[in-house]
Amino acid sequence: MDINQGIKMSYYIFLVTVPNLEEGKKIAKTLVENKIVACVNIIQDIISIYRWKGRIEEDGEHLLLIKTNERNSKHLIEKISEIHSYDTPECIGFKIEKGSEKYLNWINQVVK
Repeated sequence: MDINQGIKMSYYIFLVTVPNLEEGKKIAKTLVENKIVACVNIIQDIISIYRWKGRIEEDGEHLLLIKTNERNSKHLIEKISEIHSYDTPECIGFKIEKGSEKYLNWINQVVK
């Protein structure tokens, strides 16, 4: 049975970059433990090239793929701003257009 009981829920994947694996794990565990998100995947060793304070920068980073529902999206963005070490952390969300109903229902079951 669909736990949404006919109500169409929206789900999101958020992308957040972090400077090192330790910070990525800390953020991931905080988000999962506080039931803001269902899951965080950490993709290691990416290269980011970006403009910051008028200069072109190049840094090694890690990418967090964060899964949550729309209800928790605002809280997720606020929490990233609060606990991330960057002044302006990347935190952008993409609506999941299609997915396994079982997986999407699981997201709702494990978040607040």
